[in-house]
Amino acid sequence: MAQSTERLRRYLDDELEECRSEDIERRLDELGTLEAGLGTAQADAELDVLSALGNETRYTLVRVLVAAQEELCVCELNAVVDVTESGLSHALSKLVDAGLVDGRKDGRWKKYRATNRSIALVAVLEGSVNGDA
Repeated sequence: MAQSTERLRRYLDDELEECRSEDIERRLDELGTLEAGLGTAQADAELDVLSALGNETRYTLVRVLVAAQEELCVCELNAVVDVTESGLSHALSKLVDAGLVDGRKDGRWKKYRATNRSIALVAVLEGSVNGDA
């Protein structure tokens, strides 16, 4: 943050000319508190979720599971995306790890459903595209 702090200090000095040093220091402290409040662990977890959605196959799987509003068998999901069985397994595993889908064994079949997290994210994305954001 040292480089960005120096850049901000120069900006404040240029823009606020008569601003006192105490005001600048106070604002930098406030910004540091905001940054610290985010927390590295929280940011990493959120980035994992976004990363999981950042692939067409995984995003399609999430959208289908959200739209289905019920569990779907892996064989049904395989019909939706054009990937190998191992590619599908890897995609679903990444989505489970990100907390976007839940999976369970049902005899010899594996079934998946959307989590509340993925339902909420899809709703937000739909709203942002449709101008409701």
